[in-house]
Amino acid sequence: MKMKKMRILIALLPYLLLGNSCSHTSEQETTQKPNVVLIYLDDSGYGDYEHNGNPAIKTPHITQLEQGGINFTQFYVASPACSASRYSLLTGRYPGRSGLGSWVIGPNSARHIHEDELTLAEGLKSVGYKTGMFGKWHLGSPNQNNEFSELTLPLAHGFDEWIGTNVSHDYDVSMLLKSNPQGTNPIPGYELLAKDLPSDVKASESLTGVCTEAAIDFIKRNKENPFFAYIPYNMPHLGLFVSDRYKGTSRNGVLGDVMEELDASIGKICQTLEDMGVKENTIVILSSDNGPWIRFSDQSETKYGDTRLQVGYATPFRDGKGSTWEGGHRVAGIINWPAHIKGNRNEQTPVSTLDILPTLFAITGVELPADRTIDGRDIRSLLMPEEYKNTSGEFEFLYSYADNQPSAIRKGPWKLHVRIGSQTGNNYGFEASREKPLLFQVEKDLGERIDVAEQEPEKVAEMLSDLEMLQQQIKEEGSFWDKN
Repeated sequence: MKMKKMRILIALLPYLLLGNSCSHTSEQETTQKPNVVLIYLDDSGYGDYEHNGNPAIKTPHITQLEQGGINFTQFYVASPACSASRYSLLTGRYPGRSGLGSWVIGPNSARHIHEDELTLAEGLKSVGYKTGMFGKWHLGSPNQNNEFSELTLPLAHGFDEWIGTNVSHDYDVSMLLKSNPQGTNPIPGYELLAKDLPSDVKASESLTGVCTEAAIDFIKRNKENPFFAYIPYNMPHLGLFVSDRYKGTSRNGVLGDVMEELDASIGKICQTLEDMGVKENTIVILSSDNGPWIRFSDQSETKYGDTRLQVGYATPFRDGKGSTWEGGHRVAGIINWPAHIKGNRNEQTPVSTLDILPTLFAITGVELPADRTIDGRDIRSLLMPEEYKNTSGEFEFLYSYADNQPSAIRKGPWKLHVRIGSQTGNNYGFEASREKPLLFQVEKDLGERIDVAEQEPEKVAEMLSDLEMLQQQIKEEGSFWDKN
């Protein structure tokens, strides 16, 4: 804990040396920093949205957000599963650097996001932001026996307040409400949600509304300050639950109902920003932690009831959640900032959630830490090309599987598989290894159907070398868990 504070102070030293400038900053200057609203859906596929072509799900508020900003048509998450994806979103670092050894962290996991990681919330808080989280954490909780345990979960990683769940809502409710194997200590911060819900996991049908109202209240209370609202909704992760107001309202069954309730909730948040007079200077980012759940082809499986068949759409990509095919990593991505970003733009340049932290830090004046690798890039040149020259270079990206180790690498328009990672077991007739990798041109071949490795031996060798170097660098650098 002390080491973490020291590292943050070192990162902020240039600002502390400016004659105590923070203490003399006027309220007007403080509020000129952009607010940030980061909306992260759970298991929502690229094709679950009206603006991405779904013909039976209406998402007009998300479409309006997209039309007023930038729609990234090649937007990636660093893992096709919950915990590892969220780790990378909040740290700007590949999952392999986490030291967690897994891509999904249960409520009784021995490890959690390490206290020496610098999160997006901590960086923004250090320059005057009020920070709140409203939704699913899924990054573990510190051991109850150490000095760090008095502030657990999001409250230990830069958030001033939190309402939500530790893990996915499909865990047993006793696991949701307790933080250790004996199930005796309520998780600090979770009681705010738990006290108003029955002790039944199906109470998660109200999670979307509860988290939305909490986020709206936070925005209203902090309209005079720069604020960061992180809203990682639990939906549309299975099981699917929707409030009575939206049951049966869509043409796409329960999934459509859930998506349309989420859309309406996002509309309420955007309307609140407008009502509070902060819409113009608020950066709104929308994405999902991974692709859609498409696992249940076996109709005898009963865990999620009938909703097991209401799975999302990765269209036009292959596979979904838990897969290193494009459908697992490639999701919707929207960034809206009326004061600075020209709207109604489709941006085809590939980007990823790794890029969010370095970009927001650059915009808000937070120094990147010098004692670790940040894998993301500053993409201000894509957001505001008139103001910033593109210096980010060619897009290079690792696809990670269940052990948080690379399965594939993308460089420019090319993608090289060295193993097929898929929870569904769908390899579509392909096999891949480091000795015999697969190569696809994924800007032309969206479905990864035509392996051109034999026709492009030099590209294969180049990309295989890049993958090996990146993997070795991650291994040598290790994680904070390795060093502490």
